[in-house]
Amino acid sequence: MEQLKCLLTDSDCYKTGRTIIPKGVMVHSTGADNPWLRRYVQPAEDDPNREALLKALGVNQNGNDWNRPGMDVGVHAFIGRLADGTVAAAQTLPWDHRGWHAGTGTSGGSANNTHISFEICEDDLTSGDYFAKIYRSAVELTAMLCKLYELDPLADGVVICHSEGYRRGIASGHADVEHWFPRFGKTMDDFRRDVDAELKGENDMTQEQFDTMLNNWLGRQARKAPSDWSAKERGWAEESGVMQGDGGALRYKSFATREEVAAMLYRLNELEK
Repeated sequence: MEQLKCLLTDSDCYKTGRTIIPKGVMVHSTGADNPWLRRYVQPAEDDPNREALLKALGVNQNGNDWNRPGMDVGVHAFIGRLADGTVAAAQTLPWDHRGWHAGTGTSGGSANNTHISFEICEDDLTSGDYFAKIYRSAVELTAMLCKLYELDPLADGVVICHSEGYRRGIASGHADVEHWFPRFGKTMDDFRRDVDAELKGENDMTQEQFDTMLNNWLGRQARKAPSDWSAKERGWAEESGVMQGDGGALRYKSFATREEVAAMLYRLNELEK
């Protein structure tokens, strides 16, 4: 699970500063056909990693993200698409910070005081591929939180969705995520069992999953800009022909294959003749 840390420090929810002792995890989904994290998550103006985060998330051109004054809602994380289309989780509040995500339930209680929360960015609810990716990310994130706070995902009321919270009287009347998961053959009971299996190490990564994860990581590395300190050396290597791009891409931050190393050594040897 790829995870970014992008705290919503400009929001009123963050500024309240109240903490909780987490007793569970509540799963939400956004209710809008927009799977892009940039819709909800943007870094603060003074975030030291702002440039890198914006590159990863993409820029919200409409200025309607959740990291702005006057926003009295806040969850601890979002799951959705990064700018490159891959699925990731973005942490938006400290895990023990009191979020504003569940509202007030019929009992007068609120999961805001007890549960860590995350929103899954919905698409049009028809893509099985997108669902599989967000579901897996949600399982991994929930398992991580259960491990961090020593929570049993199979225990009553620990891992619940918003609609389950409503039936328990600790959340407002929303349907998420029971309007989405069953479309692809999943229930919250399935989700809790998958989180438990993840905690017990039963969800071993397949070769295909590993290959996808590695290729995604290598792709992001390849797109990173080279460091300023190597400008002189890079200039010489490119001008002399020692370094030549594959279709124009030099991939300075990515790994060099053995054949690429052999090619560079050969070119250097030819240059010295």
